[in-house]
Amino acid sequence: MSVSKIQIGQLWKKDGTGDIYLVTRLYSEALNTMVILRKSGAEGEAQIRVRVDRAGSTQNIPGFSPAQEDEKF
Repeated sequence: MSVSKIQIGQLWKKDGTGDIYLVTRLYSEALNTMVILRKSGAEGEAQIRVRVDRAGSTQNIPGFSPAQEDEKF
């Protein structure tokens, strides 16, 4: 599932495990947009850096889906 725009503070669910991750940082690197995710409730664990996929006017984090599907971003 994709959203129109990924923003800091959004919650994403990891496919397969169902763990919830928080978007803590969003930045551009060369021609890609990168997102830093932190597992919700696990501030001491390492953060994950993932490249954002774009398809037209939507954005997606591979391996993750929005945790708040009923809310329009």
